[in-house]
Amino acid sequence: MKPIETGIIGGSGFYQLDEVRNPRFVDVKTPYGPPSDQILTGEFQGRDVAFLARHGRGHRLNPSEVNYRANIFAMKSLGVERVFSVTAVGSLKQSLAPSDLVIPDQYVDLTFKREKTYFENGIVAHVSMADPTCPALSRVAAECARELGLTVHNGGVYVNMEGPQFSSRAESEAYRRMNFDIIGMTQAVEAKLAKELEMCFLPMAFVTDYDCWHEEEGPVNADMVVRILQKNIANSIKLMAAIINQIDQAKACDCADSLKFALMTDTKNISPGVRERLHPVLKKYLD
Repeated sequence: MKPIETGIIGGSGFYQLDEVRNPRFVDVKTPYGPPSDQILTGEFQGRDVAFLARHGRGHRLNPSEVNYRANIFAMKSLGVERVFSVTAVGSLKQSLAPSDLVIPDQYVDLTFKREKTYFENGIVAHVSMADPTCPALSRVAAECARELGLTVHNGGVYVNMEGPQFSSRAESEAYRRMNFDIIGMTQAVEAKLAKELEMCFLPMAFVTDYDCWHEEEGPVNADMVVRILQKNIANSIKLMAAIINQIDQAKACDCADSLKFALMTDTKNISPGVRERLHPVLKKYLD
């Protein structure tokens, strides 16, 4: 199979991409176990893409059960260089309304049940997360969103709770006092892992609710999220099509060199097993 440059991760309610031509589902094995589901490959807007439902088709996995390492590694194994991550989020600010698109550029990761690194068991690397998302892709995405008439906010802080329960009112107010912009359950770990594998990461966070802090809105529930999601999913597909059409106009970024100054383990001490396990990302440094 020839390398696929663009990977798409669909969030809650976004389990398939019917617009893909010549669709083919593939099983991808990784050293970290199976990804959330088979990966759909094919052509989207004339380019090869790989699509994965984060929670599995039918939404079988809660946010803590998703095997994020396997998902991102599977994309890397297919040759993916850029990951589009679509997710539903709650708004922590009046100015961020349901159906708005936020392209966060910062994360606060409060999760505690997830595997968050590939660099362990014989190898150590400290990758900078100062800029966790790809600024070049984010600019293109924001421009495309505006051209489509979407309300878009380029930049913002995404606080990643563990879940699967929604916030208490006290938690929601605490996050607001800390000046976070949006809240979700999935994307921060994906951003970390994509950075470790030197992939461009483009987050597309669609607002579905006001969490539970808003005095005039009821607290978030699953039914509310699903209703808003249907509109957001249609918008996300249109947006991804526009981004892919403009992808060649994205300026150069440093995402593909995230490991350049991050590896701590002396190369002569990296075992053959570790080299084999992380070959897709280490090959340019060790071969």
